[in-house]
Amino acid sequence: MRRILRVVKYIFLVFVVGFFVFLLLIQRVPRKTPRLYGVTFVPQAAEALGLDWKEVYRALFDDLGVRNVRISAYWDEIEKEKDSFDYSRLDFQVEEAQRHGARIIFVIGRKVPRWPECHIPKWAKDLTLEKQDNELFDYMGKVILRYKNFPAIIIWQVENEPFLPFGECPDFGAKSVDAGIALVRSLDGGRPILVTDSGELSIWIRAARRGDIFGTTMYRTVWNRVVGELTYPLPPSFFRFKRAITELVVGQKPMIVIELQGEPWLSRPLRETTIEEHYMVVNPEKFRGILEYAEASGFDTFYLWGVEWWYWLRANGHPEIWEIFKEKLKAVDHG
Repeated sequence: MRRILRVVKYIFLVFVVGFFVFLLLIQRVPRKTPRLYGVTFVPQAAEALGLDWKEVYRALFDDLGVRNVRISAYWDEIEKEKDSFDYSRLDFQVEEAQRHGARIIFVIGRKVPRWPECHIPKWAKDLTLEKQDNELFDYMGKVILRYKNFPAIIIWQVENEPFLPFGECPDFGAKSVDAGIALVRSLDGGRPILVTDSGELSIWIRAARRGDIFGTTMYRTVWNRVVGELTYPLPPSFFRFKRAITELVVGQKPMIVIELQGEPWLSRPLRETTIEEHYMVVNPEKFRGILEYAEASGFDTFYLWGVEWWYWLRANGHPEIWEIFKEKLKAVDHG
């Protein structure tokens, strides 16, 4: 019983000290002026909405005015059959961005943006983790060597939220992440490496200490099978606090918001639901609120999630969110 009481007292003390540290730190971390806005683009997300993904991608540059974009290499698409590679989608995305003078964050690994999170070819899914890693690194090496000479690529992102247990993914662990990072450094040591983690659900230290840049997600309203729709009751200072604590442990380094929610997260695909249902979660007014929340979080660089949906809304007579972000891009330095 005495031992239990000591543990309880210790936990209470840690809580009290942490609370006062929190109050101190949030006062010392100033609000930053937005410096850069970009978007994550996923061809499959555009196609899921019945759109021509190339048309949407071109519109990012020609109409919306995007000059910072995050794209991904999907292993299950590029190497659908073992030792047979199709780079056509990536070639188009990289070349089009470079033609427009845009800058690319290039995501590579087995876990990259969009469901099911881990995009592993069917032929590799039943391999042991060790053999799957060997195949993964062989594929990653080929991709890096193909694109490393494109100056539009400014950052390599290795895996996407690798320490968050989310999606249809094997438990590949830190050893695999570290090996992937080492591979990228060995093949192209001139570019910084970004490692990301969940803003609301993770402690950032494991991810932040591994990369040259750390990226957090920032989702305000989400859905899961247990609780349904959930809006996190977190003030912007929550992110300022997490950033300050992380920097105390890993030191000062660039930190950005790599996925800022810009589309609704629903129990069914967007194309199977109505705009009215979409707007219950994200609408033009709430979208402005998301931007304001992010700008109060202590970061100055934000990559938005959901640009494919904005284009779909625009094509269906609701251009407001597309236009709001266009004006936002005009108001900030492109970096």
